[in-house]
Amino acid sequence: MSERTFTIEDLKRILLEGAGAEEGVDLDGDILDTEFEELGYESLALLETGGRIEREYGISLDDDVFTDNRTPRSLVTAINTQLETLVAP
Repeated sequence: MSERTFTIEDLKRILLEGAGAEEGVDLDGDILDTEFEELGYESLALLETGGRIEREYGISLDDDVFTDNRTPRSLVTAINTQLETLVAP
């Protein structure tokens, strides 16, 4: 089984597909450490994003994944940690 990783590009794609982008927010800029709320993504948009990640990557995210991980960098790390448990022996 090949190891699958979740990247910032994956996150940006899923955010745009699910909720679009707030006017004036450049997701191609340096957003790794910017809180989702500052990027214009509130709870409903993040729930949609979480559902898309779960379906695409075959994982189940904790209900508090977005409250515990308020920035793209933190969320990407958390999702990759969960993906690693799927391929661990």
